Amino acid sequence: QVQLVESGGGLVQAGGSLSLSCVASGLTFSGYAMNWVRQAPGKEREFVASLTRSSTYVYYADFALGRFNISRDNTKNTVYLQMSSLKPEDTAVYYCAATASRNSLNMDAYEYWGQGTQVTVSS
Repeated sequence: QVQLVESGGGLVQAGGSLSLSCVASGLTFSGYAMNWVRQAPGKEREFVASLTRSSTYVYYADFALGRFNISRDNTKNTVYLQMSSLKPEDTAVYYCAATASRNSLNMDAYEYWGQGTQVTVSS
């Protein structure tokens, strides 16, 4: 049984930082690209960042460039999302997701999803 468990969300003031983690189990972690996706209330889910199996390639949404950093530790089956200079518009539930697809930008191809962690940025 595959499980992805996010943690690290919370309430932070604008301009602050948060670090999210996602621990995977039940899959060969190094065989999957790992991704972060967010969904704000009343909005569609939104791609945040993606990191390939060996961290060779990394992709960010435009809003994440320069503020967010995705990383992974294949020895710990964990993917991270470090977020800084947070803005109120970053408020959302953040999900990690795993895909074996080579097109890691296609959210519809993500096979496994976590339950999400809430990030709230106050102004």
